[in-house]
Amino acid sequence: MDCVRQTVQGHGVKGLYRGLSSLLYGSIPKAAVRFGMFEFLSNQVRDGQGRLSNTQSVLCGLGAGVFEAVVVVCPMETVKVKFIHDQSSAKPRYRGFFHGVREIIRDQGLRGTYQGLTATVLKQGSNQAIRFFVMTSLKNWYKGDNAGKQIHPLITGLFGATAGAASVFGNTPLDVIKTRMQGLEAHKYKSTWDCAYKIMKYEGPIA
Repeated sequence: MDCVRQTVQGHGVKGLYRGLSSLLYGSIPKAAVRFGMFEFLSNQVRDGQGRLSNTQSVLCGLGAGVFEAVVVVCPMETVKVKFIHDQSSAKPRYRGFFHGVREIIRDQGLRGTYQGLTATVLKQGSNQAIRFFVMTSLKNWYKGDNAGKQIHPLITGLFGATAGAASVFGNTPLDVIKTRMQGLEAHKYKSTWDCAYKIMKYEGPIA
């Protein structure tokens, strides 16, 4: 709440939406890649009744997360984080999404949009592995031995909320590391592992 208060005081309500354009541009392809890849992988391993085991859901979710990280999430998140951090600088450089992307590529090349790739792959891979594992486990538990049993949309929503919460709780440390690796001060860290080590050493596990 203090973060929200200071952001609004310094930049207005509009400041809370910094980086929104890059997030919007990336959300559609991210969702398409994530669920499309999960369905593709899961269809390869389902049994004759169309069931997916809990272990298979972990592996398929991991594969979907890694694929979306490389294709969409890493460049999208890098640009978004740079936009947010740019807002805090004395003289903001980026005037909008396309101007920001052009400036980043001009200064750092295409590689500049792929900062923190390792951290992003670890984050998205584990995130989707947890999410799809919990979702599949809950659906399998609910259906029991009746693979054709219908699940009410409200129950599906509850399962989805639970899976989303579980992925956040299990994934926040990697998300923090990823964000540090993609920010304007990413030069402080030699690698993903160096970033994790320095956070633990100088700020403690709560960070």
